[in-house]
Amino acid sequence: MKITIVSVGKLKEKYLKQGIEEYVKRLGPYAKVDVVEVPDEKAPENLSEAQMEEVKQKEGERILAKISQDAYVITLEIEGKQLTSEKLAKKMDELATYGKSKVAFVIGGSLGLSDEVLKRSDFGLSFSNMTFPHQLMRLMLVEQVYRAFKIIRNEPYHK
Repeated sequence: MKITIVSVGKLKEKYLKQGIEEYVKRLGPYAKVDVVEVPDEKAPENLSEAQMEEVKQKEGERILAKISQDAYVITLEIEGKQLTSEKLAKKMDELATYGKSKVAFVIGGSLGLSDEVLKRSDFGLSFSNMTFPHQLMRLMLVEQVYRAFKIIRNEPYHK
């Protein structure tokens, strides 16, 4: 399986980079994982509704440019469906079984995802009703993907 994680913004924190690198390395035997950063759109603090939409639009164009046409797209969104680790593993296993060997996870910027990205999404996933920094979400996501592969293969780690 080929997994692409497309995320808005540059990761600066060393501890997060190290954690993500560790899980990407651990995922090596199970999948090829690419973490792709797209630049966030610079914007002032107080934006009008129209300006917010414009920021999301520009970030959305950058995101969509990094997703292959044949990828199954999972967007991370607060309004998405919450899954247990076991159910995420089952979903990943079903995707592989039914020929969806390319999966793209999308983490939006601070304002969320554009309508175009949401339309391209095949599945909206929520980790929580809470909001997390998108840099931290990268680490949480790659850990959950690793956990999913361990569950699929009945290998120790999960509990």
